[in-house]
Amino acid sequence: MTSPDRDFGMFQPRDGMPPWIPRLLFMVLWLALVTAATVWAALRLSDLLVSLFIALFLSIALEPGVKFFESRGLKRGAGTGIMFLGLVLFALGSVVAMVPLVAGQLGTLVERAPDYAQQVVDLLAERGIDVDFDPDTFLKDADIGAIAEGVAGGAFGVTSGVLGLVLRLLTIGLFTFYMTAEAPKLRRVILSAQPPHRQTEILRAYDLAIGKTGGYFYSRLLLAVIAGIIAWGVFHLIGLPFSAALALWLAVLSQFVPVVGTYVGGVLPILVGLLEDPIKAVWVVVFVVIYQQIENFLISPRITARTMALHPAVAFGAALAGGSLMGAPGALMALPVAASIQAFAGSYIDRHEVVGRASGDPSLEDGTPGPGRE
Repeated sequence: MTSPDRDFGMFQPRDGMPPWIPRLLFMVLWLALVTAATVWAALRLSDLLVSLFIALFLSIALEPGVKFFESRGLKRGAGTGIMFLGLVLFALGSVVAMVPLVAGQLGTLVERAPDYAQQVVDLLAERGIDVDFDPDTFLKDADIGAIAEGVAGGAFGVTSGVLGLVLRLLTIGLFTFYMTAEAPKLRRVILSAQPPHRQTEILRAYDLAIGKTGGYFYSRLLLAVIAGIIAWGVFHLIGLPFSAALALWLAVLSQFVPVVGTYVGGVLPILVGLLEDPIKAVWVVVFVVIYQQIENFLISPRITARTMALHPAVAFGAALAGGSLMGAPGALMALPVAASIQAFAGSYIDRHEVVGRASGDPSLEDGTPGPGRE
């Protein structure tokens, strides 16, 4: 029989709380506080963090161009300045080109609004639907003062939004310039905190990111130039107003919005064509459809074969995910990020030949490996 007084060691009940429980509770509480503080700070600084991420993306995209100027004997600061100036001029030129288009088309739309409304009323009347609406009477009876107050309030909101956008663009531009100009120093600081074997892996990942992001940026820019020139020629031949601005709009959206960018970019030229002449809108639709096929099967494969190859479904899914996380900037940056992840996976994951029925090849039903594999 076992004595009741026998020592059971660690299973013997003891008085008081074990000493490790307070330490565990303190650690859990400390981790919870740190996590809550981190989440709170991230939410408060979300705009700044997004700006930093965009600046990092632009810095990586500009890196190949800066290295090109460095190889020609220019200092890194001068090369960064040239690339940054080119980027700013391109953005400003795009905005300046679009302002007359937007103002002109809005003016045309306002002038023709009563005619369009009357056409809708007449069309409904032909279908047996009687609508008691007179555009001219509506305009005469409209409360101009209330409309003016609404316009003034909207103008104030637009002005505030524009100022906020300008401030954010300046922040992104400042970070982009310094990240690009000081990239070697930043890289040395990061690598100095890592052991030698890990430094090699970090540099390899950095080079892959630069190659994919830079390749994406410059290949898309070249495709945008080609699309813009062709679109301008076609729009000018059709007689579409603001042909240069519309071509620029179509070129940018077609290249930097994956899969459906050409069709989305074609909506505005089609609407402008409808305001001018429905036949012009039909010609724009024909051009958009034909050019999309020519670009997909002839132009784009030759340019992007050595830069970034992503399956359309992967590209579209990546853009949706990036847009859900960060809006339009996230959708724009999602493709090079996805391409970099694909490149990392291709570099670190070993691939093997699929044998037997899984390969889908009837000649391999006996389980033998594919050609070139033993």
